[in-house]
Amino acid sequence: MPDLLLELFSEEIPARMQARAADDLKKLVTDGLVAAGLVYEGAKAFATPRRLALSVHGIPAQQPDVKEEKKGPKVGAPEQAIAGFLRAAGLTSIDQAKVQADKKGDFYVAVTDRPGREAVDVIKDILHATIATFPWPKSMRWGAASATPGSLSWVRPLHSIVATFGPETEEPVVIALDIAGIKAGDETRGHRFMAPGAIKVRRFDDYVTKLEAAKVVLDPARRMDMIRADAKNLAFAQGYELVEDEGLLAEVAGLVEWPVTLMGEFDTSFLAIPGEVIRATIRTNQKCFVLRDPQTAKLVNKFILVANIEASDGGKAIVAGNERVIRARLSDAKFFYETDLKTRLEDRLPKFSQIVFHEKLGTQAARIARVISLAKKAALYVNADRDKVERAAKLAKADLLTEVVGEFPELQGLMGKYYAEAQGEDEAVAHASEDHYKPKGPDDLVPADPVSIAVALADKIDTLVGFWFENEKPTGSKDPFALRRAALGVIRLLLTNELSLALSELLEFSWQEHAHRGSGTAAWNKKEVLIPELLFFFADRLKVQLREQGARHDLVDAVFALEGQDDLLMIVRRVEALGKFLDTDDGKNLLAGVKRASNILRIEEKKDGKSYAGMPDAKLLAEPEEKSLAEAVATAKQEASAAVAKEDFAAAMTAMAKLRPFVDAFFDKVTVNADDKTLRENRLKLLNEIREATRAVADFSKIEG
Repeated sequence: MPDLLLELFSEEIPARMQARAADDLKKLVTDGLVAAGLVYEGAKAFATPRRLALSVHGIPAQQPDVKEEKKGPKVGAPEQAIAGFLRAAGLTSIDQAKVQADKKGDFYVAVTDRPGREAVDVIKDILHATIATFPWPKSMRWGAASATPGSLSWVRPLHSIVATFGPETEEPVVIALDIAGIKAGDETRGHRFMAPGAIKVRRFDDYVTKLEAAKVVLDPARRMDMIRADAKNLAFAQGYELVEDEGLLAEVAGLVEWPVTLMGEFDTSFLAIPGEVIRATIRTNQKCFVLRDPQTAKLVNKFILVANIEASDGGKAIVAGNERVIRARLSDAKFFYETDLKTRLEDRLPKFSQIVFHEKLGTQAARIARVISLAKKAALYVNADRDKVERAAKLAKADLLTEVVGEFPELQGLMGKYYAEAQGEDEAVAHASEDHYKPKGPDDLVPADPVSIAVALADKIDTLVGFWFENEKPTGSKDPFALRRAALGVIRLLLTNELSLALSELLEFSWQEHAHRGSGTAAWNKKEVLIPELLFFFADRLKVQLREQGARHDLVDAVFALEGQDDLLMIVRRVEALGKFLDTDDGKNLLAGVKRASNILRIEEKKDGKSYAGMPDAKLLAEPEEKSLAEAVATAKQEASAAVAKEDFAAAMTAMAKLRPFVDAFFDKVTVNADDKTLRENRLKLLNEIREATRAVADFSKIEG
């Protein structure tokens, strides 16, 4: 089967756009092929700084033939209707149509066999549409044609197009594609400096081989592997270790077509700057990697750069140029750092009164005051020193006003820790500056120090309650204020540190702080609305996390359905115990019995228009099985409640398991809907007691299965 080779050769494509562009190219072309009936065997897309390339193999040489049926008027219809049908169907005589019967009579039907088009013609149309409407985030027009309406728009000036199609055993044809005066051909170019001449190519394997010979590595994944391996080897040869950075690696691989790793150095005096500042400076400004001493894990005064050329001098001039720039950038960073150290963190705080955190939530100063108050409240739950918590919460945001964080925002928190340590703050206070932002994601470390936990909880809960107070909740996939991440952060803080606390109390305390601001949407600033909504939001996030860990979401619903469930740690422990219980035969059978009881109650309560709550009358328990069940329910309720009070959920499940034989016997021997109305009502109340007994641990009606 024929293969397609496409290359779009241009000026430099920004590294950040390359991966998405390759994916878009593959999707647009392959979607077009499938829609046209040209089902292919496989496709791969690639990107370098100067080209997008696509290989699609196993494409049929021709579209499949299509048989179309067009229904016309009834037999015997007026001549005018028949004439219109013939024109629409492309027939010259009604004798060319078939007669087909249905419930309403006989109708004329035109059957047309439409032969499939040659694949090369279909591909030409697909490629033209793809290139003409390619979804670059930013694009430009160029040259004399740039002012012409409908002229080609591309990320950078497009120079040439390679588009060949054909089977492996034959010479491929060039697709007759012409876009904005750029005609497709079978010639590309190699490396801009080392092999700039024209290269004639036939198909993908030939294309890759010739590009490699012309100093172009087409596959970005391979360029990344080359850079990683060469950088590690270069560092190891000097006794150092590469500080790996996958994000930077991907970016650098998008800047070069022929990666050449080189090592440079900077003055050792700059090592007095925190290592993270050195790394951010070198990474951000020069896209270089830093090295460390494997024995001490501290940075050394060396760096790795990646050039795009094999220079005749071995790269000496390239290294020298990078060293000059890095020296200047590190001098700036050292100046910023030393300047920051001259001002104490608390002396920066007054400026926050002029900085708005959010238009609806007031200034940063007001937010810091709320966080301090809430953190002191949280300290009571996490057994943290309140004085240290207050100090930590007061200073935690101060580094936002420093020179280094202004230059490198990604270092916020971390620099606060360094500045706090430099001015002699307690270690717990200093570390809270960095740790209160954590965990930032599912793979981030969770703070373990009580002071950091208290400030982190306060910071996240204030954010959640504040935006909920102003009805700025996440909607669908939109979450501009990262409230889902904040909720997951609270969940991980509590679960990882095994903290048992009433979350609603902290939410209510925070609500009081926001209520003093005197703003908010009337429908959403009410405590009775806001706190249940937020608890449901936490439940939803908890379900997501537990589901990722393999737990069942319906078990979370079953526990959250109980009144007053706001201790996330206890909820998880209940869910774990419930999950283990339901994996046993006793658990499965008891669930079936409880569901049967609940279903009967639901039907009978709906029919009678009343609830059958309340204790059954022991004097009306006639059958041995219902007497035994009543006794078993009373015992199970007492034992389960006592176990739950001790937070021993496994014991609570054991107490519930004792009900199983009595429930089975009751349904086997006793008729609930007895003819005697008094007896019937008493037995329905007994069923309700089964339901209420299991609610000591969960609402079994929420459990699937």
